[in-house]
Amino acid sequence: MAAFTTHIEENGLIYHTADTLALPGLAHGFSTRAGGVSRGVFGRLNLGLRRGDSEENVLENYRIFCAALHVDRDRCVLSRQVHRDDVKIVTESDAGAGLTRPQDYEADALVTNVPGLSLVIFSADCIPTLYFDPVSRCIGAAHAGWRGTALGIAEKTVRTMERVYGAKPENIRAAIGPGIGKCCFETDGNVPEALRAALGSEADACMTAEENGKWHVDLKAANARLLRRAGVLRQHIAVSDACTACQPDLYWSHRITGDARGSQAALICLR
Repeated sequence: MAAFTTHIEENGLIYHTADTLALPGLAHGFSTRAGGVSRGVFGRLNLGLRRGDSEENVLENYRIFCAALHVDRDRCVLSRQVHRDDVKIVTESDAGAGLTRPQDYEADALVTNVPGLSLVIFSADCIPTLYFDPVSRCIGAAHAGWRGTALGIAEKTVRTMERVYGAKPENIRAAIGPGIGKCCFETDGNVPEALRAALGSEADACMTAEENGKWHVDLKAANARLLRRAGVLRQHIAVSDACTACQPDLYWSHRITGDARGSQAALICLR
C-alpha cells in the first residue's frame, strides 16, 4: 500500500497527504487537531460546524486549512453525514453549501468534476476516504463508519464516478485516511455480521475474535478490500496507519471523548 506524508506548517497546522493523490491538478488533505483557533473541547482546528463551537472560530479554522491547501474556503461543499450510503453529485450550484450557506441534502459521499469545488467530509474515528481519476478528471470523498463500510459506500462512490463521469476504476487513485484502528475498535458481533454480509469470507481477514466474546475490527482494511473489489488497483490505494483513538492529542476520537469534541476533515479539490 502507498504511503502518507505529514506536513507541519509554521503556524502549527499539521495535516496529511497521500502519495497516491500527489498528482498535478489536485489539492487534498486530511486535517488533525493541530493549528486552529478553537478552544476547550474543540481545540484547536475544529472543522465541524455542528459540534457547538463558535461559527467565527470554525470559519477561521477553514480559512487556515484551505490556505495551506491553496483552495478557496468559500467554495467548499460540506457533507451532512447520516451513516448511510447516499452519494451526492456536486455541481457549481452547491458551492459553499454547509459552510457559507445552508445545505438541503444529506450524504455520506460527494462526487464532482467541477474545478475549484472542494469536497469535505468529517471524521472522529470513522474512516475518511478520497478519490481521484486523473483521466476523466473527477473526484470523490466518502465517510465510512462501520455502517457505511458494511453498506459498501467506498465501492458505491467508485461506481458513481464510473457511471456519471465515465471514470474507469483502474485509473482511480484512492486514499484511506486516519481513523480508528483495529487496535482500538472493539465491538460486538453485529459489526462482524454486517461486514460478512458486505464482503463474504473476505471480511474474516479484517477482524479477530476475542475470548470475552468481543471482536477487534479493521475498518481501513475492509474499505481497501471494497475498493479492490470495485476495480481500484492495490498500488493505487494509500492507507494511513494512524489510529485516532490511540493519539487523542493529535486527533478527535468519538470513542475516547464521546460528543465533547471537534471534528477532523478530509478535503479534495480539482484545481
